[in-house]
Amino acid sequence: MRILFVTASRIGDAVLSTGLLAHLAEQHPRARFTVACGQAAAGLFQPAPFVEKVIPMVKRRRAGHWVDLWRQTAGTYWHQVIDLRGSGLGWLVPTFRRKIIKSSWEPRHRLLHLSALLGIDRPLAPVLWSTPAQEAEAARLMGDGPVLALGPGANWAPKQWPAERFAQLARQLTGEGGILAGARVALFGSESERPSLRPLIESVPAERRIDLIGKVDLATLHACLKRASLYVGNDSGLMHIAAASGTPTLGLFGPSSEVFYGPFGPRCASVRGPRSFEDICHAPDFDHRRSDCLMLDLGVDQVVGAVGSLWATTHP
Repeated sequence: MRILFVTASRIGDAVLSTGLLAHLAEQHPRARFTVACGQAAAGLFQPAPFVEKVIPMVKRRRAGHWVDLWRQTAGTYWHQVIDLRGSGLGWLVPTFRRKIIKSSWEPRHRLLHLSALLGIDRPLAPVLWSTPAQEAEAARLMGDGPVLALGPGANWAPKQWPAERFAQLARQLTGEGGILAGARVALFGSESERPSLRPLIESVPAERRIDLIGKVDLATLHACLKRASLYVGNDSGLMHIAAASGTPTLGLFGPSSEVFYGPFGPRCASVRGPRSFEDICHAPDFDHRRSDCLMLDLGVDQVVGAVGSLWATTHP
């Protein structure tokens, strides 16, 4: 049995789709899966034991990446095709059964939208995988003892809480009297974000800093986050990886919706300033092309309070 699973380009959306993939693998334990996804997200799926092949989709002009994918998949008669991109590909490859997602603007979490494709009325929690070698590398990088993990980047500048505020947050949480007093601080993100994160990087004493910005693949990153005591970060793919790892995860929100994309799980929470997503993004003067931060009304003390509430529920 062969199943083609077509999922997202962006890391966060790809992470959210992994629960659906894991459910299919559980329902069809003898199936061999091929996963097509964005190049950036490919590392999420390669360690999965039931995935036979990952096809990274490299965007090309005039939808050439879809033509490439069709060429790689049309020669196989699939038992099932799951298309989470709502593309035409699901109709163009031979299959016994196809499930193609449709757009939805219902005010519900993305996980509910995905699970509804299979007729399931509950969210399918994301599941991630790492190899033994990646787990061993994570153990070496993270070491022993408490670690505060921070994800200060985002794929859009207005969603990026200032690095200086992350620095203040780290000082309060790991300083004397903080819930993680004396803990080391692990910093995650892409190498391209390093210049904007320099105020945070330089604020953490070298002996307590674990700088993993741009230094680990996604599956090793997942293994590292499993070893963290707490994760705080902007709405991003990193946030969803942290939530999937089981680590207590606080997502910071501004011009994106926690209703649709909040971190999922019993050890997760979201926080935003006094303005709702609608207040920000439906304002008459809103411009999606802007590059300034739209989260300045979210104060450090408010985030510290949200961390304390999350900590109390996960460490009763």
